[in-house]
Amino acid sequence: MTLQQLEYVLALDKWGNFAKAAFYCDVTQPTLSSMIQKLEVELGMKIFDRRRQPVVATKAGRAIISQAKEVLSHSRCLYDIAMEEKNQLTGEFTIAVIPTIAPYLIPLFFPQLMNEHPEMDVRIVELKTSEIKRALHDGDIDVGILADVNGLDDFDKLPLYSEKFYAYVSEGDPLFACDRVNIASLGKEYLWLLDEGHCFRDQLVKYCKLKSASLSKRAYWLGSIETFMRIVENGKGVTFIPELALAQLQEKQRKLVRPFALPEPRRQILAITPKTFIRHKLLDMLADKIRVAVDPLLSRY
Repeated sequence: MTLQQLEYVLALDKWGNFAKAAFYCDVTQPTLSSMIQKLEVELGMKIFDRRRQPVVATKAGRAIISQAKEVLSHSRCLYDIAMEEKNQLTGEFTIAVIPTIAPYLIPLFFPQLMNEHPEMDVRIVELKTSEIKRALHDGDIDVGILADVNGLDDFDKLPLYSEKFYAYVSEGDPLFACDRVNIASLGKEYLWLLDEGHCFRDQLVKYCKLKSASLSKRAYWLGSIETFMRIVENGKGVTFIPELALAQLQEKQRKLVRPFALPEPRRQILAITPKTFIRHKLLDMLADKIRVAVDPLLSRY
C-alpha cells in the first residue's frame, strides 16, 4: 500500500470517472486503474463498483476512503511542516476563489507568480463561499479567497484588500443621468442581481436594504456579473460591479459606471485558512503579491 494509491482512490471517488481521475492525477488511465486494482487485491475487497456510471464506492470502500483521507491529511501535514521550516515554496497548493472575485483578481497576480516561481505548483479553483468552507474542512483546498461575511469564525482570516461597489447603468435608465446613485432610488427598475447563494448578492441586498429585485428575477434567474454587464450595455437595467472590474473596462463601458452616494457600499476581501494551517510563509508571500497588484488600481478610483 502506498500514498500514491490512496491519492488515486480519492481522485476516483471525487470524479467518478477513470479518465477524469487520471487527468487530475497527471497519469495515464491504465496506470491509475491498475494501481487501484492492486490495492483492492492487497486488501482483499472491492473499493469501487465499476459497473455503475459514474463509478461509486462500495459500502466497505467508503470506510477505506474515509481513512485514506485521514492518512493523506497527516502525510500532507508532515510535508508542510518540512517545507515551512526550510522556507521552501514547492509542493501543491490549492486556492479557491469566489466567482465574483476570480475574473478580476486572478489575472493581476497569477501570471507573474507563475513566471517568478516556476517551482511552485499553485492551483486555482472557483467555488462559492459555502463550497470554500466545506472544502477547507475536508482538506480539499489550502486557502479560500472571499468576501468577509458571517460564519467564518472557524477559520483564520488574513485581510487582503477592501473595494467599493459601483452601479453599472444602462443609457436608457433614469439613473444614467445621475452623477451618483442614491441607494434609496434602487429597486424600482430592472436590477440585475446574482442568484441566492452568492455572498456578493447577499451583501448588496443587506447593505442597500433591497427586499427584492422581482422584475429582474422573473426575467433572468441565473447569471454572472459579466452576463448582467452585457445586458446593461445593450440597454436594459442596472447591475453592480466590484471596484477591481473597472480596470478591465473600455472607454465606452466606463461611461456606464456610477459611484454610489455616501455611504458607499464596499466589501473586505480575505484569505481564510483552517486553524491547523501550517504554510504561513507561502501564504504571506501570496498575500503580499496580491496587495501589490491591486493597491494601485483601487487607489486610482
